[in-house]
Amino acid sequence: MLRLAQIIEITQARVLQISPFDFHIHHLLIDSRKIAYPQHSLFFAIRGERHDGHDFLEELYLKGLRSFVIEYPPAALERFPEANIIQVENSIEALQKIASVHRLRFGYPVIAITGSNGKTIVKEWLTQMLTKSFNIVRSPKSYNSQVGVPLSVWQMQANHELAIFEAGISQMGEMARLEEIIKPSIGLITNIGPAHDEGFAHRADKIREKLRLFAHCERIFYCQDHTEIHQMMHKMYGNDPKLFGWSRENPKAALYLKDIHTESSGTSLEIVFRDTMYRLHSSFADEASLENLMHCIGLSLFLGLEFPQIQEGLHRIEPVEMRLSLKQGIQQTYLVDDSYNNDLAGLEIALDFLNAQKQKPKKIAILSDLLESGMEEKVLYAQIARLLEEKGIHELMGIGDIITRNRHFFKLKKNFFTSTEDFLDSSLLYQLSEAILLIKGARVFGFERIVAKLQQRSHGTVLEIDLDALVHNLNFYKSCLQPNTKMMIMVKAFAYGSGSAEVASLLQFHRVDYLAVAYTDEGAFLRENGIQLPIMVMNPNVASFDQILRYGLEPELYSFKILEEFVHFIKSQKNNHPTINIHLKIDSGMHRLGFEENEIPALCVFLKDKLPSQVRVVSVFSHLSGADEDTHNDFSQEQIRIFKRCTLKIEETLGYSFLKHILNSPGILRFPEAHLDMVRLGIGLYGIEANQRYQHKLEPIGTLKTSISQIKYIPQGQTIGYGRKGIAVQDTKIATIAIGYADGFSRKLSNGVGTVLVRGQVAPVIGNVCMDMTMIDVTGIEVEEGDEVIIFDRRHPIQEMAAKLGTISYEILTNVSERVKRIFYAK
Repeated sequence: MLRLAQIIEITQARVLQISPFDFHIHHLLIDSRKIAYPQHSLFFAIRGERHDGHDFLEELYLKGLRSFVIEYPPAALERFPEANIIQVENSIEALQKIASVHRLRFGYPVIAITGSNGKTIVKEWLTQMLTKSFNIVRSPKSYNSQVGVPLSVWQMQANHELAIFEAGISQMGEMARLEEIIKPSIGLITNIGPAHDEGFAHRADKIREKLRLFAHCERIFYCQDHTEIHQMMHKMYGNDPKLFGWSRENPKAALYLKDIHTESSGTSLEIVFRDTMYRLHSSFADEASLENLMHCIGLSLFLGLEFPQIQEGLHRIEPVEMRLSLKQGIQQTYLVDDSYNNDLAGLEIALDFLNAQKQKPKKIAILSDLLESGMEEKVLYAQIARLLEEKGIHELMGIGDIITRNRHFFKLKKNFFTSTEDFLDSSLLYQLSEAILLIKGARVFGFERIVAKLQQRSHGTVLEIDLDALVHNLNFYKSCLQPNTKMMIMVKAFAYGSGSAEVASLLQFHRVDYLAVAYTDEGAFLRENGIQLPIMVMNPNVASFDQILRYGLEPELYSFKILEEFVHFIKSQKNNHPTINIHLKIDSGMHRLGFEENEIPALCVFLKDKLPSQVRVVSVFSHLSGADEDTHNDFSQEQIRIFKRCTLKIEETLGYSFLKHILNSPGILRFPEAHLDMVRLGIGLYGIEANQRYQHKLEPIGTLKTSISQIKYIPQGQTIGYGRKGIAVQDTKIATIAIGYADGFSRKLSNGVGTVLVRGQVAPVIGNVCMDMTMIDVTGIEVEEGDEVIIFDRRHPIQEMAAKLGTISYEILTNVSERVKRIFYAK
């Protein structure tokens, strides 16, 4: 922590307003939605491509925050009478300077990890291996950017003995700033790949830029077998003894992986170090994991661990679950599952994720003892108690001896148990209802048993939704918009099969402007699950008008009949409703719904003479029918011209302006000149780019997976499945998987048309797809009952399945049955 006066001196800030009391700053904030300790926090107003932190100053002040770093003064300084406000030229640079000064206060070793892939896994595995030997501070999640690194470094405290930080870059000139903040004594580069190649003229430039992180390191670790990295290392450092290279190919390397033996229980590694061979055992066998392990082994040796200690550390390594997941629970609950992660920084991240969910107002935390924090017990649990209070947690279930004996710090409703078994045996477990539960515990407590008890039962098929990918796609489309253009997001049809309430909660957290649903019931469901954003209903009917008013929804009116019925309904109401927003649809050529151009004069007369005063046209819109194909460009342009003519006449009639929007997902990218006041983002948000021009810019958000129920060996000539359509042309091994056409796995995928992934290998469907099950040919693939099976994901894209079916990805997504459990996660 630093005093405010020190921060002013470090940043050379201009003081606009200051309190006479010079207090300590404990927390640095860049996100207005993640405020925990307002009285001792300093907020940095950062101007980004789509958001400006200065827009949220008053909101934060009203929440109790009193210290701000800004780039330009607020319009009304008098609204912040008790605030400390300092002005700098660049808020990010100010944040970096503060972290850099904070870093100088500590002399223990600092490891910096960079590279294209594996940074977070190496950091987490290394922490697991070294946790018995060092009190470690590390980057939370994958905080490795120009703002993530200073926030990570700010966590450093005197009680720590080792720091491990990630550093990532996307263009030239960035790494020198991160090196100045981290000031690492030990460096590691994992590998090099195509990520962010567009920010560099040549791959060599990217490697050179990454290696700037190690300018003052006493030791640098890397794999010599990555030729480009090895060559650049020696070009920059020659034969400097600080280079520590390991290899599978060069016996003269400092650390030589001589041989690998695959065993039933995992992998045996024969390693030569200082002319002595050692044997280590790991449960991991894939190439990427073995490379990550060798990085960890090399770093452990440098830090003084002996091979028996390293082996003990390897036994502690668990697969890194680099994500928080949201699951549907029993008794109308949602579960935020963070059951294998347990540290103070991770707790704050998990609570932020919890607060982004609005499906249920009540929030309950189930926490175990927080182990190996290095903090004094009383200080730690007093801090946890304050954090839970600041984050609005209503109830705590504490599990473990340590949290139990510190129960007096917690002022909220609380219950404590000495063990997970005691909690599972208690009646309280089944009294948890109508709430969102955060389940977060140290591994030794086995909180996965709590998740198993509370999770909604379903068969083994799940659709996993990557919320980070969804946010990535949202931000990509935002970056394409003209300044001041708003965004409406389509969450109709169960959010394209992805889960409407959960997706809408995330969109609300990221402050999109509008949501759109197909039917009134969908909008009512969102309101009942805490969604407060404006919601347009695209297919209202007379029977739903009362529900539209009750839930504050906004109808799309597309014909004289529906418009007249709505006006009649409004006039018949005895209660004086406040302003009621409506949306008018123009048919500019789609010929589905909407007023045609020749109807606009009559529409204008109706609006002028019959529209009730409390009804306001908030938007007028249309829809392009061929935005995803170049061949229809001229037609699309004509649609845009028709739309502009119609809206001009309506605007002249009404005497006020309204939002105008005509572009869908493909139109956003192909017709930037027609962004107008708002665009409507649909399938693009979910990772599918209809034009296919920018598909590489998007990330697929969904993974549909199931499991193997049974394995059978079928002799040549026998048949498989209904209608005996599957024929074993040779002795065949088949697996029955727990998915069928009732789950959305189309029957048209029968008889070799469809394929799935099992242990990374393609397996074709054999025989007819059944209602609840499907048989696949796994001949030649080493599989076991219970193995995971991928229906579609990044490696096995949904677009390929759509092509085989002669349809579009939209249909496949929306056809995934609601009986298939959705799991939402964030890395």
